[in-house]
Amino acid sequence: MAEPGNNEARLAGTSGEADTRSAQLTQRLAVVKHRIEAATAAAGRTDAPRLIVVTKFHPADDVRRLSALGITDVGENRDQEAAAKAAELAGMDLRWHFIGQLQSNKAKSVAKYASSVQSIDRLQLVDALAKAIAREQDATGRNDLDCFIQVSLDDDAGAHRGGAAPEAVGELAERIESAAGLRLSGLMAVAPLGADPEEAFARLAGISEALRGDHPDATGISAGMSQDLEAAVKFGATHLRIGSDILGSRPAVG
Repeated sequence: MAEPGNNEARLAGTSGEADTRSAQLTQRLAVVKHRIEAATAAAGRTDAPRLIVVTKFHPADDVRRLSALGITDVGENRDQEAAAKAAELAGMDLRWHFIGQLQSNKAKSVAKYASSVQSIDRLQLVDALAKAIAREQDATGRNDLDCFIQVSLDDDAGAHRGGAAPEAVGELAERIESAAGLRLSGLMAVAPLGADPEEAFARLAGISEALRGDHPDATGISAGMSQDLEAAVKFGATHLRIGSDILGSRPAVG
């Protein structure tokens, strides 16, 4: 295990030169936060959405840098990568959000580190997560898992970006709420490719309103990425998943 005191030296470099990556992240993060503040004000909201920085394909050292800049919520979409980073950065004040499509056989692994799973799209996955969380709570006493139902906003099945059909949301919500160890947090969606994000997120807001009619505590709406965060904020997003506008293009694989 790395000694906590080594983080600063490790990030600064042996030559003592300024950490140019940290400076880059600081600047990019400030721009994104300004966009979020402006969008929140333009929407007449006083409740700023929570920023989840999506760090997929970027190294654990970038997560360390982001943590030093005050980021506490990190998103990943591949279990193997997320599990490795969470283990390496254990002990840091971080919440890990799993946002990618998840195979049921990965539930046991995800239960070890995830604060939330934002891509629940089928009953089989709910059951697998419930079983895995129960086992992990017995072993470690971990908190309940925040669960977001991913809703497909695609009309064309051929352009599907993942998620359950809107008409399946009710059954999924009931299954989550009936499972010990799972907490129904709300909905997640991705705007369809080539579509007007405002139309997509307006539709998501309507689905969320219907869900809250039966499940008043399911107030979360995870929507909006680098290219469409303003539209998401306008239509009530409580969580934003921002990656490239903060971290830049994915690093080259050597």
